Amino acid sequence: MRVKLKIDGEEVPLNPFVTKIFGNLLQAMVASLHGINEAWREAVLEVERD
Repeated sequence: MRVKLKIDGEEVPLNPFVTKIFGNLLQAMVASLHGINEAWREAVLEVERD
């Protein structure tokens, strides 16, 4: 699994533990959504603060 985190356009290096945490968390969130194909390949989550 490949996970990237960018803050204000700058990529933040992630160690293997953090990569696994983010990846597993996003997989669990997507799995709980109805109508999402279980064979999805890519998920993009963007968050913008006011």
